[in-house]
Amino acid sequence: MKKELIAHRDPKSPISEIFRTLRTNIQFMNTSKRLKSILITSTSPSEGKSWVASNLAVTFAQAGKRVVLVDADMRKGRQYTIFGVSPKPGLSNYLSGVDAYQSDETPNDITQYIQKTEISNLCLMPAGNIPPNPSELLVSSKMINLLDELNEIAEIIIIDGTPCELVTDSVIISRLVDSTIIVTEYEKTKKDKLQRIITNIKNVNGNIAGVVINKTPMSSKKYEKSYYGSYYGASYKSGNNKVNDKMKKNKKANTKKKKSQKNIEDKVAEIYKNKYDKK
Repeated sequence: MKKELIAHRDPKSPISEIFRTLRTNIQFMNTSKRLKSILITSTSPSEGKSWVASNLAVTFAQAGKRVVLVDADMRKGRQYTIFGVSPKPGLSNYLSGVDAYQSDETPNDITQYIQKTEISNLCLMPAGNIPPNPSELLVSSKMINLLDELNEIAEIIIIDGTPCELVTDSVIISRLVDSTIIVTEYEKTKKDKLQRIITNIKNVNGNIAGVVINKTPMSSKKYEKSYYGSYYGASYKSGNNKVNDKMKKNKKANTKKKKSQKNIEDKVAEIYKNKYDKK
């Protein structure tokens, strides 16, 4: 398992907290209980979609959700390297029937293409063998059947798609899933490319949940001031007396708020403790 799974290796890091925030935002969108399948795509290669997909899957699994991560990049899938599992059989084998574990007596069982990972509640369907016709496999009825079967065994399905600028695979999948997240790279992704991808997905009646801006430079001090500074009381020195006075006033005003928040956090922690102790 590679160091890329920061949500698993270092769950207390600022980056892991950002992934939990992304998970929470998705859960707030899921009030109707219909959002189960999420496609992660990007405009171009190397923007970090596979990294985002894998860590988002980890955070959902950490929250107790049964998660299946599907590597739908059948041209250059790499989720198997991130999680350290076998590259096949996988999605291409299930859709094409090539090297599939089936016979007249044994039907094509989806569980034969899903592998357990080291992370509890998280399973992976790798991309499988590289097929000559990935796009045609994705428009087949088997892809619809796959999602239907995964819906029966998983609470959250996260699909790592292809970059939309190169091939149409992710655009095809976007019309089959509940929602799509587009990963972009800070100060690199072109606005016209992103707009073109959004238009293409909407043209096939795909639903876009939002855009993740990846590789944003942020120092630890800046992160503390922008996030933890107002919530957890991180402090810093300043030569500006007005700033210091304002910080003192804010500290007093937030004392009651912090105590109330602490009580809520303690109650939530107790609920989770009781839940997992029973298991």
